Amino acid sequence: MSTPPLDIEGVRARLAGKQGPEYWQALEELSDSAEFQKLVHDEFPPLASEWPEGLDRRRFLKLMGASFALAGLTSACGTIKTPREQILPYVNEPENMVPGKALHFASAMPFQGYGRGVLVESHLGRPTKVEGNPGHPASLGATDIFMQASILSLYDPDRAQNALYRGEIGTWAEFSSRMSQQASTYAMSQGEGLRILTGAVTSPTLVAQLEALLQKFPKARWHQYEAVSRDNAWDGARLAFGREVETLYRFDKANVVLSLDSDFLYELPGSLRYSREFINRRRIDSDRLGEGTALMNRLYVVESGRSLAGGMADHRLALRAADVEAFARAVAQRLGIEAGGKALPEGVSAEWIEALVADLKANSGASVVVAGENQPPAVHVIAHLINSALGNTGQTVVYTDPVEAHPVNQAQALHELVDDMNAGRVKTLIILGGNPVYTAPADLPFLEAMKKVELRVHLSLFADETSEWCHWLIPAAHYLEAWGDVRAHDGTVSIVQPLIAPLYEGKTSHEILSILLGETGQTPYDLVRKYWQTKLARTDFDAFWRKSLHDGFMADTAFAPVTVAVSGTVPPPTERPAGEGLEIQFRCDPSLWDGEWANNGWLQELPKPFTKITWGNAALISPATAEGLGFGKASEWRESPLATLEYGGRSLTVPVWVLPGLADNSVLVHLGHGRPLGAWGSRERKEADAIGFNAYALRTAAAPAFGFGATLTKAAGTATLACTQLHHSFANRRGIIRSATLGEFLKEPDFVKHWQHHDDSYSLYPDYEYNGYAWGMAVDQQACIGCNACVIACQAENNIPVVGMDQVIRGREMHWMRIDTYYSGSPENPRAFNQPMLCQHCEKAPCEPVCPVGATVHSHEGLNEMVYNRCVGTRYCSNNCPWKVRRFNFYQYTDRTTESLKPMRNPNVTVRQRGVMEKCTYCVQRINLARIEAKKQGRRIRDGEVVTACQQACPTRAILFGDINDPDSAVRRQKAQPHNYAVLGELNTKPRTTYLARLTNPNPALAAFEPPYESEVQ
Repeated sequence: MSTPPLDIEGVRARLAGKQGPEYWQALEELSDSAEFQKLVHDEFPPLASEWPEGLDRRRFLKLMGASFALAGLTSACGTIKTPREQILPYVNEPENMVPGKALHFASAMPFQGYGRGVLVESHLGRPTKVEGNPGHPASLGATDIFMQASILSLYDPDRAQNALYRGEIGTWAEFSSRMSQQASTYAMSQGEGLRILTGAVTSPTLVAQLEALLQKFPKARWHQYEAVSRDNAWDGARLAFGREVETLYRFDKANVVLSLDSDFLYELPGSLRYSREFINRRRIDSDRLGEGTALMNRLYVVESGRSLAGGMADHRLALRAADVEAFARAVAQRLGIEAGGKALPEGVSAEWIEALVADLKANSGASVVVAGENQPPAVHVIAHLINSALGNTGQTVVYTDPVEAHPVNQAQALHELVDDMNAGRVKTLIILGGNPVYTAPADLPFLEAMKKVELRVHLSLFADETSEWCHWLIPAAHYLEAWGDVRAHDGTVSIVQPLIAPLYEGKTSHEILSILLGETGQTPYDLVRKYWQTKLARTDFDAFWRKSLHDGFMADTAFAPVTVAVSGTVPPPTERPAGEGLEIQFRCDPSLWDGEWANNGWLQELPKPFTKITWGNAALISPATAEGLGFGKASEWRESPLATLEYGGRSLTVPVWVLPGLADNSVLVHLGHGRPLGAWGSRERKEADAIGFNAYALRTAAAPAFGFGATLTKAAGTATLACTQLHHSFANRRGIIRSATLGEFLKEPDFVKHWQHHDDSYSLYPDYEYNGYAWGMAVDQQACIGCNACVIACQAENNIPVVGMDQVIRGREMHWMRIDTYYSGSPENPRAFNQPMLCQHCEKAPCEPVCPVGATVHSHEGLNEMVYNRCVGTRYCSNNCPWKVRRFNFYQYTDRTTESLKPMRNPNVTVRQRGVMEKCTYCVQRINLARIEAKKQGRRIRDGEVVTACQQACPTRAILFGDINDPDSAVRRQKAQPHNYAVLGELNTKPRTTYLARLTNPNPALAAFEPPYESEVQ
């Protein structure tokens, strides 16, 4: 689907002449060309061919891999087995397993070494859905996209399924025997030549094993490396306090937050909790309006890219990553901290900083300064000093002992390992997880060094780039198949409890280390239980263990705060290279992280925040940079022009994407794409089949986050990117997003009524009285951070298929809900607005009367329902839907043949076939389950008893669902808020889904230095 020409000069001219508030989704839209109007009106554009040239079915299935689809009502696979050890459900255990009745088990998902509490739904021993554990301090009942998508990785048939020795199938017994012989050899040499490589580790049991191994083999070494490490945070703490400490934030106590290039709503180990606490301080309740502005916090964000935190900011500055340090030094100087550096970054006024500093001072002890993980140690030191000077330490900022065991500079640790391998000092290398051949810096020849090691072992979930060059590949057990333990960001210990026996005889790090320690008779369960039984020495340990398994975590194991004193000074300013050129930034991908999730089809097809790109990546630049480099105009912009990106003597051919709000003179690339081998577990896979480009090929050890000297020049040709930003676009923007400042809202709380120029007493549809339940939803746009957790949760819950890159390009993605992103203001630094969009479940639905076969009907409780076996695929309903939320199965997207995928599917959701329309159902299966329980007990369904999948996943509780006929229901109270409104409410269809307008809390002192907020108040 091609899109209209982009003319940045025309965009600026149109914005300069506009009157009143205006929201837009893409730069092409602002040009308002005839091509764009045609795109809006052609919901189903004509296609020259169903399949692009050169793409046959064999290649299409190869690209989709194991993650091609999810749908259907199927029976469990015959090989499904439960763990041998007793596992305890989160709720009361039934006497016998009841078919059709799901159980929930508490566990924890390790991510980047840290644990997040989960509750996993299981049907007849088959895990089918991951939810957050409401009692766990790191999740509070919420999930992110990775937790939701982890269920697909469990059943992925592309997982490593057999132990391999030099490419041939081996056995665990054979491996165990050979490693035991190696251990005997190393006992005589005290482990000289033995190296262990892991990522960040917080598992107490695994740390104990590693320490025991180093004690048994004193000359062995343990190295740690992850592509997205916390090196800068650890180094900053060492410089500030003389020791490593974990920094915890209390956003629920903060009136003012300053983010120094930190996406604290997404990238930190405690982001789920931080999101909840931060948004709780932004909620507006009409019953508390008399409390004034103290009930709503204020967020300042200084960032180089586009982040979730930046999208929620009241004030946002777009600076290059390297300029954030100068900004931080300027703030510190004005707070009386000797931080060095005098010059302000270009484009930053002294008055702007003065207003910020005054706000911080006025909220001493009730403010937070957060430094980004990508920022150098100096910025972290400055953040610690500012928090100390403001009296935030012990209030909104708390320090504890490190949760990550033995925190080291991982870049340095990897460098030392490579040096030792090159020097021949490494005889055996055991890699426990990770993929260092793919993620190692381009200037650090890890693979060439590793080839010199005599014995190479890789424990991995997939046969990836590292496995390809190892002698032994041992299939790793998924966290839902394995016993273990892990600490949360605050130190709380969680027991990783499996729900299913390993599908492919997967093993854990515990088992491999047990061989080296001569403890082959112990299972991971034995090791974990024995460790805690010895460490705690409780007389009631059995009861304590059962309670910990039931709850999902060990009570009272969080680390106590420690007292630290600033003992260091701020390092001198970083020297800039002469003729610095473009800045290049390397960031983890919002959907694939460091590439660990590249084989997950749900995440590949998930539209990334802001860009809405799926199935690939691009070099992101600002509109001004695009003009300066000659990319200001393109004949068909979504046929993105190709460019040569050069940095450090290396080059890549990349598609270029213009993203509003990025820092000028900077190019941002996301890691995790372009997997040339093993991303789908295929040794025959060609590099030409890789999706996206591999940004690791440019990343260096000296500048893993950002650096200077990059060039971006036009290359021949274009690339078609699968972007959904203009799919399902509305023709009329006014009234879709509604916003006001807090001050305006306090003066006129019902400002949204200015848009309601319609009389809802007139309608062509007959009225209907809903006497029983009347289901409805309220979405708080004040709380939606655009994290996409709801989108993946909906996909997992409702068996929504993946369609693939080509079909997304054609506008055929199947997500039942989407996060629409709108902008307001100039393209250089527009404000962003997130709007979850799903079926509105109109009481007077325009989709229903146009269906010739009665496939879309209305229930007596207000649900707009789909009868799949009636649908004949006319698509009239979709044409008549103003919100464009209905999806059509153009092909049989569902994979019905792959056996390992069948146990994954939700048995309570109907199979959809090719040629039928589908959409959001308000999770009617959950409504019916609650109805059955209520009927058995002779009562009505209680408020909060029905929780939709999107609502349950949301970390900020932006979504509320319930019975609007219940006067005490939370959703009814939400809909009674004065700033509640219906999108396109003027159509008088009476949507059951309504929205709370977005409110901002700008600093009045900055009114003269920033463009005015778009005012909805007339």
